[in-house]
Amino acid sequence: MKLFSFSLASAFALLASSLASATIQEHTFKVQNTTIKRFCKEQVIVTVNGTFPGPTINVREGDTVIVHVLNEGPYDITLHWHGVLQLFSPWADGPEYVTQCTIRPRSKYTYKFNVTQQEGTVWWHAHASYLRATVHGAFIIQPRSGQFPFPKPYKQIPLILGDLYNSNVEDITTEAQASGGGPNISCAFTINGFTSGLLINNCTENETFKMKVQQGKTYMLRMINAALNYDLFFKIANHNFTVVAVDASYTDHYVTDLIVIAPGQSADVLFTANQPIGSYYMVASPYVVGLDHFDVNVGRGTVIYENAPPSPKPVMPILPPFNDTDTAYNKFYNVITSKVGAPHWVPVPRKVDEHMFITIGFNTEFCDSKNPNNASCKGPNGQRFSASMNNESFAVPAGVKFSLLEAFYENMSGVYTTNFPNKPPVMFDFTNLNNANNMNLLFAPKSTKAKKLRFNSTVEIVFQNTALLGGQNHPMHIHGYSFHVLAQGFGNFHKKDRAKFNLVNPQFRNTVGVPMGGWTVIRFQANNPGVWLVHCHMEDHVPWGLAMIFEVENGPTPSTSVPPPPADLPKC
Repeated sequence: MKLFSFSLASAFALLASSLASATIQEHTFKVQNTTIKRFCKEQVIVTVNGTFPGPTINVREGDTVIVHVLNEGPYDITLHWHGVLQLFSPWADGPEYVTQCTIRPRSKYTYKFNVTQQEGTVWWHAHASYLRATVHGAFIIQPRSGQFPFPKPYKQIPLILGDLYNSNVEDITTEAQASGGGPNISCAFTINGFTSGLLINNCTENETFKMKVQQGKTYMLRMINAALNYDLFFKIANHNFTVVAVDASYTDHYVTDLIVIAPGQSADVLFTANQPIGSYYMVASPYVVGLDHFDVNVGRGTVIYENAPPSPKPVMPILPPFNDTDTAYNKFYNVITSKVGAPHWVPVPRKVDEHMFITIGFNTEFCDSKNPNNASCKGPNGQRFSASMNNESFAVPAGVKFSLLEAFYENMSGVYTTNFPNKPPVMFDFTNLNNANNMNLLFAPKSTKAKKLRFNSTVEIVFQNTALLGGQNHPMHIHGYSFHVLAQGFGNFHKKDRAKFNLVNPQFRNTVGVPMGGWTVIRFQANNPGVWLVHCHMEDHVPWGLAMIFEVENGPTPSTSVPPPPADLPKC
């Protein structure tokens, strides 16, 4: 009886400890114009709380997060908690007109959600127009127990890789949408908001990010690619990394001297300061295929050992060529595997209920829909740039009065349809560059179509890139879910490629690259009801239409259904 009493008391103590460790984390985010100085000139950007990047949110798994957003800036805005699963809290997800209408200037909205069943690094960013260029920050989910499945690092350091533009990003996107062409490119890459010491605009920027380290200590770099349109290579001269997690999911340890990270992705890597005392450059450089015109600069910071003498020339790493696909995929993207049995590990569901084959790629839209012979726009063939999934180019209905999630919750008709196709309307040689300007394939209709999924059904998607207009890499992000990456490859996907599927320990991600001239296969369980956006995380491609939505049905109980909308949900 004493033993039983002791065990029961211990169980209650553990339960109380667990409950006590889950807390409410409350923040106020003030969206505002802020003046920064880069390249010897002042520039006004939109920030949160006057900082670039914005504030880091640091929570434990199981915590409830409340963020009061006060929009004191000049633009409509929403915030998205990228990679947070938002289990049964779709009203907090954030994409404009999908789960909410925008927060207008001089208005406010409170996001409230629980962070559960995941730990690691994700991030938050604006999800309206191009504002995420400067409105973003790290979102770190610590283990509730305080223990990692590896030795605890000496320090944790967020590293946000981004890009900087020479003019107002909202003006850039407005001009691009008016002309039908591509937007202006960035002028520099940044590490934690700082540029690289390059000569730009006849000015050398001397302020760079400096990471001070102690010899022999191990640090966890919590890396995020917040750049609008670039995959990035990342190296620190003469040092290796050990990858321990990607997209807030633990991985088998992978030792490498190179990190490759697509827009929207995150990675947790261990870095040990085990070289002679000195200074070493950390460098982010673009990995680009399919573009003739891009930002060729590199982002540089400096790792400075304690007691290192001043050094005007830190050691520089050797970087891969900008178009080194072999290195990107065969030495990083394709070799990461999940850590089986790690906290929050999810086994691959074996029975598939929904098979989808989705082509993704570029298209064109008539310069003037009323006059198809008008070819005066700045896109391909004098038309407008467009993009599609299964030849459906996503667009929010004009004059929308409700978000798509409100339409779902209220069972409204006429806002969107649920007939997104499971396969493209025309099967062709998808990756054959001879089809790059095939006029029979280039035009895609604008639509607002969802794929309807039963609650708890298992979905497998083959994302097939196309060579239309030459093609490009596409990092695909699914809101409200993480998914298993079963395989990636090049050329057209065939049934024989199913033999390549990793059903044991595949990566578990929320954003995955679909390579130019290739394909990626993912699988997930639709256990989170609501309306969820699926889109390319290259920011240029979203307004062109490279997106679709999943409508996931409610579960059988109120606790497995979409809850009522919050009282302060913004109105359109």
